Amino acid sequence: MQKLSLDEPQKVALSFCQAWERGDWEAMHNLLTSKAQGAIFPSEFKQKYRSIHDLAQITALRTELIAINPATEGQVVASFKVRLDTTLVGQMETQNRLTLEKEGPTWRVAWTPAAIFENLEEGMLVHFAPKIPQRGNIYARDGSGLAMQGKLITVGVVPGWIKDEARLLDVLSATLMMSREEIRQKYITAARPDWFMPIADITPEQSAAYQSVFASLPGVARQEKVVRVYPGGALTSHIVGYTSKISAEELAKWRPLGYQPDDIVGKAGIEGWAERYLAGQRGGTLAIITASGQTVAVLKEQALQTSQSVYLTLDQRLQEVAYRALESRAGPKGAGAVVALDPTNGDILAMVSWPAVDANDLSRGLSPAQWQALLNRPDYPLLNRATQGQYPLGSVFKIASIAAALEKGGFNRSSMFSCAGSWMGLGDGLLRKCWLASGHGRIDLMEGLTQSCDVVFYEIGKALHRLDVNLLPEYGRGFGLGALTRVEGLDESAGLVPDAKWKETHPDKVSNPFWAPQDTVNLAIGQGYLLVTPLQAANLIAAVGNGGTLYRPRLVRQVMSLREGEAITFPTEEIGRLPVSPEHLALIRESLRRAVMAPQGTAYFAFEGVQVPMAGKTGTAETAKEEPHAWFVGYAPADNPRIAVAVVVEHGGEGSEVAAPIFREVVESYLGIAPAKGATPSPKPPSR
Repeated sequence: MQKLSLDEPQKVALSFCQAWERGDWEAMHNLLTSKAQGAIFPSEFKQKYRSIHDLAQITALRTELIAINPATEGQVVASFKVRLDTTLVGQMETQNRLTLEKEGPTWRVAWTPAAIFENLEEGMLVHFAPKIPQRGNIYARDGSGLAMQGKLITVGVVPGWIKDEARLLDVLSATLMMSREEIRQKYITAARPDWFMPIADITPEQSAAYQSVFASLPGVARQEKVVRVYPGGALTSHIVGYTSKISAEELAKWRPLGYQPDDIVGKAGIEGWAERYLAGQRGGTLAIITASGQTVAVLKEQALQTSQSVYLTLDQRLQEVAYRALESRAGPKGAGAVVALDPTNGDILAMVSWPAVDANDLSRGLSPAQWQALLNRPDYPLLNRATQGQYPLGSVFKIASIAAALEKGGFNRSSMFSCAGSWMGLGDGLLRKCWLASGHGRIDLMEGLTQSCDVVFYEIGKALHRLDVNLLPEYGRGFGLGALTRVEGLDESAGLVPDAKWKETHPDKVSNPFWAPQDTVNLAIGQGYLLVTPLQAANLIAAVGNGGTLYRPRLVRQVMSLREGEAITFPTEEIGRLPVSPEHLALIRESLRRAVMAPQGTAYFAFEGVQVPMAGKTGTAETAKEEPHAWFVGYAPADNPRIAVAVVVEHGGEGSEVAAPIFREVVESYLGIAPAKGATPSPKPPSR
């Protein structure tokens, strides 16, 4: 605010402008002449200013008094500038005047609406005509559409046009698959007989098929509307997300960004994350108009900025293969996730969470009752299990355990163990079982990983605990567990690699706040308090397969405007190296190959007849329920991996029986390998 040496009318004009800057409508109204105060009540005065501020979404206002000049006797005119920061049209500046009149010993403002904007008169409106760019699309890696603008046809009834209501109801009931009463209830509430009352949405193809039927029904009308279309439906809903109208509760969040009530915004997944790209920058014209809609003066025009489209790393064909494989194995009452990565750069090739909801249904809107029913479902279909599901990892964690044993525990490939099917090595009186009740007999370290011998890893856990209670948890974190992967575009959970500090600081979640040998032994086999997301598990096995590089999983490849040709790229990013030497990692890789390809491997029976050597690890993670979670992680080809996959089926049983076949189906599809014909699987051995 520029301060000048002012006389009395200048002081009044300055006070009025300063009160406007503060939004002190009462102080402004108190400065009006008696005549002006009588013409507009304080509440009306406040509402007039507030409505204009809200309409233009003014975020800041500054005034500058320029000059004050005599007009007639007892009257002066103060010239001033108003600089406005608005959400809708950016910054704008107007020049205006205040008329002040002498009223007794004081000067007061002879106010009219023109004090707000120069050409604004009583009965006129400040109006904003928006220009909204078409929403950008979301594409898979091959350019196929995952989310795009489409059209629907709304079939409606205009009550005043109906000539034969019984026939209209009969025909609409048959074509729209709705009851006659349901249809009737949609239009009998019309306030006017000439109103179009929506009944149902159909596709353009359906509308064309029923063209002659609808055309012959007086009272039936159709309107075209633009909608968001998701060709993949439920296949990609957890990744792509959906759009929906801004609710009343959300308006405060979106209004500062230029959105209006009932505007469409991204609500989840890439749609939500990329809203600023997909929506573009809204434009429009802020103008003064008459009651009949004629423009009196344009206050500011804001050009729109075109939207941008988002290009993902997702392989749409592989996504469907993974979805169908998980759906068939998990079953209608099951749940689980599949994540497939390119181990050479961290690209997400497929990411499936089951069960899922069709994104088209979510985008077109659900009733409050439907939403509540969805939220109350015990299988949580809106949860992206691939990034937010947190599970004990079971025997898959033995990969990190054996790395710690080789690097820090004093073990080597020839270290020998004896497994009789159980173990009491902690002296706490507890009998800990191996998954193979008959025992593995004499077994070396690396074969212990191939055959997933629990006794071998009990011994590893015991030895590592004696060396350093934090050693095994540190190795778990070194394999990317217990921390966000920082995947762009999706919400995720960090999981948990428990340690002594965690137990001490979370007494509400543990029975004993002190880290004991039992905790390390449990962690060595992937049990206890350990929690891992499928994305973390996929990233772990991808790093093992590629020689030790942990990549930041990449889902968004680039954001680009086709019209302007500008692109924002999201490059491959290394986030770490596995804490294991190349020599020891080679031993681990060979053990994982044998777990799949050698007869004694825990997954061998699921891969008999496979045409390309593969490597992987089964996992059967115990839970509070009777059936454990079924895990399988692996990569292929074993010697030069092109794909790495993690599969979890909640309470699915054994990993080798349930999860491994899903892995095989996904990998064979990606590599273009036809499943072996006529191969007879080996008798299924018990495994973990």
